Amino acid sequence: MAKPPLGSYVVDTRTGRTGIVMGHEGPYVQLRPYGGGREWDAAPDAVRPATPAERLRAATAYANARSRGEVP
Repeated sequence: MAKPPLGSYVVDTRTGRTGIVMGHEGPYVQLRPYGGGREWDAAPDAVRPATPAERLRAATAYANARSRGEVP
């Protein structure tokens, strides 16, 4: 897969986490969780575009955590 564009939503297939592409550093794609948080690196061959359902699931998880006061 070609490097995903900045700002796109992808799934790291090695961890199952959905993230937003923040950059490309060396051979890696830098991802950040929906709503912010610590970035992580993923191999370009281990990411795929997130489906609309996966994007919604990430947004809902963030909204729920925020309502519980777990994130600012």
